[in-house]
Formats: sequence, C-alpha cells, structure tokens
Amino acid sequence: MGGKKNRRLSREVYEAELYRLQAELVKLQEWVKVEGARLVIVFEGRDAAGKGSTIKRVTEFLNPRVARIAALPAPSERQRGQWYFQRYVEHLPAAGEIVLFDRSWYNRAGVEHVMGFCTPEEYTRFLRQCPVFERLLVEDGILLRKYWFSVSDAEQERRFLSRLEDPMRRWKLSPMDMESITRWEDYSRAKDEMIVHTDSIEAPWYEVESEDKRSARINMIAHLLSTISYYEVRRPPLSLPPRPPSTGYRRLPRNERNRVPDQAATLKQRA
Repeated sequence: MGGKKNRRLSREVYEAELYRLQAELVKLQEWVKVEGARLVIVFEGRDAAGKGSTIKRVTEFLNPRVARIAALPAPSERQRGQWYFQRYVEHLPAAGEIVLFDRSWYNRAGVEHVMGFCTPEEYTRFLRQCPVFERLLVEDGILLRKYWFSVSDAEQERRFLSRLEDPMRRWKLSPMDMESITRWEDYSRAKDEMIVHTDSIEAPWYEVESEDKRSARINMIAHLLSTISYYEVRRPPLSLPPRPPSTGYRRLPRNERNRVPDQAATLKQRA
C-alpha cells in the first residue's frame, strides 16, 4: 500500500494534463478580466512542500498584468506598528486581477508563533480576527481559496538535502528552514490549531498531499478550476495587417551601435 501511495505520476501523463489545465487557467484569467472578478489564492504549508513550484506552473502562461505573486519579506519597523493584516490588504486584487500569496497572513499562526516572533497575545488575537477578516473579504466579493501543502518529515528532509547539494537551488534554504526540522512537532501542533480556528464555511482550507510534486500540482490546479464557475470568453478574431510599402527608410550601420557579443556563435564553432 505504501508503494502505491508513493508512486509518481509519469512525466508523459503529467505534462499532458498540466498543459490542459494551464489552458483552462488562461480561460479563467480571461473570465476574471471580463467579469471584473477578484481572485485570491493562498499557498501555505511546510518548507519544501512544493508551494513555489506549483505557483510557477499556475502562472506560467498567465498575463503578469492580471495574475501576480505576492511574496512579502519580513515586515519593516513601521509595518510592525500597523494592524497585522494591513500590509497584506495592500496586495489584494482590484477588479479583474488574480493574486497568489506565496505565504500570507498565516505567517503569524506558523513561523511567528513557533519561533517566538510574536507575543502570545498577538497570536491569540490573530486566531480570533483571521476568520472575521476573511469573512469580510468574501462578503465583499473576493474569491478566496486557501491551500495547505502537506509533506512528510522524511520527504521534507530529502528535499532539503537535494537543495543543499544543488548550487542552483541552494538559495532556497535558510537557517529558518533548518530550524523547521528540529521543530517538526511544534509546527504540526501550530498547523492543527490554525486549522481549528480558521477553517470556516466562508473560507475553508483545502489540503494538498504533496509527497509527489507532480500529482500535487495537478490536484491543486484541477481543484481550483472546479470551484469557480468561469466560462470561455469569446475573443474577436485577429489577423495580421498587410505590411505597408517601404518609404525609403534605411537602418543605421550596425557598427555604429553597441552590440552584444555573439556568444552563441562561439558555442556553434566549438560544437
């Protein structure tokens, strides 16, 4: 049974289905624009659970003027003196926009609480205010979807080791990530407490099993699309206009401009 659970989705099947779903995401984007909808997607979960790679696949073919990613840094001194939700409100979508939160206001219920970056009073206040805050968003017409990416401790450690050995992905690791290994149970308790207080009828949590990243991406995107009654927007047909005849314009000589060295030509010669 364990082997069946860990069996990876084949690349051929995965890529075909991912492309189909991404085409649907483009349709969803056009519907959001036409209808003036506002869509917020919250991505939360363990470090190395696959949130970032899923966000990358969701936005791959979307217009960055319509769909944008909000990945906020640590709050500034001024932001620490604001109402906690205030800096997140600034990133909420206007009509015709999609915002994907790569981590969100739930930082307070997770890393801030576990690592002691907030006081017990601030933590308790968050758990009390968060459902009210999200209810206000939904009542105002925002489409709010919240996804928790779940991964086992063994798989998380394997992914951390993989990143340590890969110079192209080592930047993804931080001392905070290393700390999460020793605080696995603390984060588990914090997640359970968070779900109890913030899983509401208006803004429910959806858990994504992420032991297999390919399956997680497919499952999350398919679910998102199933929760929104969008339709395909009929766009007016486009055709290239005929190129007008030349009026005698001549380009400046290339040797009079600063040009990028032809590195590709060097590679061709070596090959």
